[in-house]
Amino acid sequence: MSKFGLVVLGAHIGVHIKSDIEKVTEGKILLVEPVPHNIKLIKQNLKGLENIIIEPVTISNVNQVKNFYFIKENSIGKLKKHWASGIGSFDKKHLLNHRSKRFLVEEEDIEEIKIQSLKFSDLVSKYSIDEIDKLIIDVEGSEYEILKDLDLEKIKINSILFEFKHFDGHFKTGRKLEEILRKFELNNYKTSKIDEENILAIRH
Repeated sequence: MSKFGLVVLGAHIGVHIKSDIEKVTEGKILLVEPVPHNIKLIKQNLKGLENIIIEPVTISNVNQVKNFYFIKENSIGKLKKHWASGIGSFDKKHLLNHRSKRFLVEEEDIEEIKIQSLKFSDLVSKYSIDEIDKLIIDVEGSEYEILKDLDLEKIKINSILFEFKHFDGHFKTGRKLEEILRKFELNNYKTSKIDEENILAIRH
């Protein structure tokens, strides 16, 4: 069995997690990222850093091949938002719901691929993980399904940072978030809102 210092579900292009990677002193680093052009940039942006494994899949509550949608590489510059490459989803509507006066995303800007989706437990089994120091989850609305499916008694995770803003729909929170916060409480985690988008759960 192995300890991983950092596991990131939704690694994007690697820039925003570089400081977390550099803090890892023990164990491997596993970055899950399904978007092909993001993976290419991860390899460039994190070049020279060691013990990094990139897993090109999605994580959900099922093990199956699923349709996945993301912003086309040649549309990112046109849309003029650095975060455009980070809004991949199983639901095309989730991407289109980001449309605003400053983000004029259209159907033609969206690419669809079929990709393997794994349960988090499958990922744990594949890499024989028995402990994770820090887990980061930023998967555009799939956080609830992943956290609900997560067995906190089978694997030791010292801290979990997750985006909560899309828990109950596009920019909506409610019953689902309350359910997950209760789950953390029952498993001896202390949770705190660190900003308007993320919650940190720390194991006692």
